[in-house]
Amino acid sequence: MASAICTNELFPWHEKFSVGIPEIDTQHKGLIRLINDLHAAMTTGQGKQAVGKILDDLVGYTQVHFRSEEDLLRQKKYSKLANHQGEHKKLTAQVVELQEKYRGGRLMLTVEVMQFLKNWLADHIIGHDHQYAAEFKSK
Repeated sequence: MASAICTNELFPWHEKFSVGIPEIDTQHKGLIRLINDLHAAMTTGQGKQAVGKILDDLVGYTQVHFRSEEDLLRQKKYSKLANHQGEHKKLTAQVVELQEKYRGGRLMLTVEVMQFLKNWLADHIIGHDHQYAAEFKSK
């Protein structure tokens, strides 16, 4: 299997992001696709409305993904569920804040903002989601 979906994207999928749970990996790929769509819209000069819609989709999908992931963690009795939920709240607040600033004209989507979104998701997957994946494998 190839290590990346597409090499010219801002945020290509790599197997190192896999948590070994197909449903969650598919959702992570969806979040990565939205970040790449947002980056493509920004770099091709698409209008504010198109960029705003993709940013809205990213916020909505993030919220749906976190609820889905938390349901799974509850079912599997993840030992660090409360900490993980706290991380999700913090991340949701950050992406909602970006959305609100963009809507209010107080934020331009720049390379730095796109890098933040990429790091935001990659750090969460590798730093937090891999912890529950390791716990589930050890059970």
